[in-house]
Amino acid sequence: MIDGKTLITVVRHGQTEWNELGRYQGMMDSRLTAEGITQAHRLADHLRTLSFSRLYSSDLGRAVQTAEIIAAVLQIDITLDSRLRERNMGLFQGLTPREAELKYPDAFAQHKTGNPDYPVPQGECLRQTFDRTSACLDELAEKHLEESLVLVTHGGILDMIIRKVLDIPLERPRRFSLKNCSINCFSITDGIWKLESWGETR
Repeated sequence: MIDGKTLITVVRHGQTEWNELGRYQGMMDSRLTAEGITQAHRLADHLRTLSFSRLYSSDLGRAVQTAEIIAAVLQIDITLDSRLRERNMGLFQGLTPREAELKYPDAFAQHKTGNPDYPVPQGECLRQTFDRTSACLDELAEKHLEESLVLVTHGGILDMIIRKVLDIPLERPRRFSLKNCSINCFSITDGIWKLESWGETR
């Protein structure tokens, strides 16, 4: 028990090859770069100074690769949860924003309006991503009352989590950073979520 709180530490996967190239990844995959692997090891070394009862991860390869490094250091099992996957970016996956604009100009123009109810063709709308993320987080918080969890996920899911906790509208443009292997901590007491720290990469 941690002062009656449930603590959830959420981390983004390490840098990937497509991160470097600026490509939409979504539910497609790209392996960690050498720098991404180094980031994951440094993250694991820091997390070792803390205490966790459970480790959950997105089942996408880049998250699993990061989680496996953490799990080896913490000596803890990984539970995969597909709800922690990145937003499905449909036709844009594997493309840079410029390539997506040239190849699918109408869809890209709709996407750039920021309408949270517009699904990228063959993908998800932002609200769908938010709803599955929120449901997953609420379920884990209820299931693991007064425990300390670590979750390995994606930048887009971190965006959804902080919007949930701080009640930031999905329509509002993002004005915060989403760093690879950043540490982002939340607490839940009596069903009330609180942001404890954000974007730590020390």
